[in-house]
Amino acid sequence: MADQDREELLDALRAADAVRFGEFELSHGGTSEYYVDKYRFETDPTCLSLIAEAFAAQAEEPKLAGVALGAVPLVAATSLLSENPYVIVRKAAKEYGTSNRIEGKLAEGEEVVVFEDIATTGQSALDAVEALREAGARVSRVLVVVDREEGARETLAEHDVELDALLTASELLDAD
Repeated sequence: MADQDREELLDALRAADAVRFGEFELSHGGTSEYYVDKYRFETDPTCLSLIAEAFAAQAEEPKLAGVALGAVPLVAATSLLSENPYVIVRKAAKEYGTSNRIEGKLAEGEEVVVFEDIATTGQSALDAVEALREAGARVSRVLVVVDREEGARETLAEHDVELDALLTASELLDAD
């Protein structure tokens, strides 16, 4: 991502009030003095457009995948720009209807890039990668909006997955 594009995204996230300060519990059970509110940036048309443009420019794989629920708007917007099809990876197979864990068409051996909103430990992205691999996909990369720099890169690397982030927490917090 070019420096100018990075600055534009940082400005848009600030304008959307996507970074909050205080005492927050994170999904992995830890706490933090700041919170990156994915719903603020995913529901803001300017932020969503900038993220989709950046993801579309970086997605070399022919199939996109979004981790439910947070990455669904990201993958849908990127799919519209790139014209690449996508699948949605649920945290667990639904207990009704088709009982799918992966929604959408996925062919055996298909190369897929996983989109995620925020990476902290990397566990939810890794769970999606493993589900896709079990379904026959080839996955070697995760694209994330913000890497909180709390172990996700290392966790994914242990499973031969590269983490590419549009922004890091350091960049986001230093963006005054």
